[in-house]
Amino acid sequence: MRQYLDAMQQILDKGVDRKDRTGTGTRALFGTQMRFDMNSGFPAVTTKKLAWKSVVSELLWFIEGSNDERRLAEIMHGSRDGGKTIWTANAQADYWKPHAEFDGDVGRIYGVQWRSWQSHGGTIDQIANIIEKLKGKESYKRRLIVSAWHPGELDYDEQQSPKAALCPCHILFQFFSANGELSLQMYQRSADMFLGVPFNIASYSLLLSMVAQVTGLKPKDCVIVLGDTHVYHNHFSQVKEQLKREPLPLPKLWLNPDVKNLEDFKMSDIRLDGYEHHPPIKAAMAV
Repeated sequence: MRQYLDAMQQILDKGVDRKDRTGTGTRALFGTQMRFDMNSGFPAVTTKKLAWKSVVSELLWFIEGSNDERRLAEIMHGSRDGGKTIWTANAQADYWKPHAEFDGDVGRIYGVQWRSWQSHGGTIDQIANIIEKLKGKESYKRRLIVSAWHPGELDYDEQQSPKAALCPCHILFQFFSANGELSLQMYQRSADMFLGVPFNIASYSLLLSMVAQVTGLKPKDCVIVLGDTHVYHNHFSQVKEQLKREPLPLPKLWLNPDVKNLEDFKMSDIRLDGYEHHPPIKAAMAV
């Protein structure tokens, strides 16, 4: 994970200070790429604690295609009344609440777009289409792409109600299959380097590994491409603390080998073995 730390240092040293939607302010660079070899260990950040349970539960929630934040609580805690999730603040945000009473609905977010993209009066299950091609004779295709960015459903006009509690940040990913190996490249338009990006790296590396297992392939590279790559001004001290720490050896990912369908994975089917990390570093999320 040294490349992740180097990217944060570069932002502090060479980034430009800019306004942002939240009013917090950021220091940013444009255009960053990180490549993680899955054979070298699972890319979980070790210079602070990764919220692994949140990573797994959110990805399973996306794979379900759910728009219900309380369903995420159920996956993570075992109960719809199980407490807050990483989506609770967005679900209850002022810009979203006026349009509906809070009932857990977060609108047409990532998983909804992955599994139920609206087109010409019908829906498209992008994930199912990709898996079918990877299992069949079309694994060589250059169109193995899943998009969460639906221009027709984005809130460009402030006079209209948004269709999602959060405009997607990680907006597109593409698979590449060759020689029995599978790689994934994700593009993220907006990247919160301290809080969000370690989570995103782990989530897409996990997705790659899960899709590889159910299609009979071996996970190879997870490539993360970031557009607006930033550190929030109120995270500077936390970032400097993290940059003082030496990375530890990467853990190994274990997936239950009996799972053959992507939708069949449960929390108990996924774990990190040998995950060592430095103490957590707390910071407020900008909403």
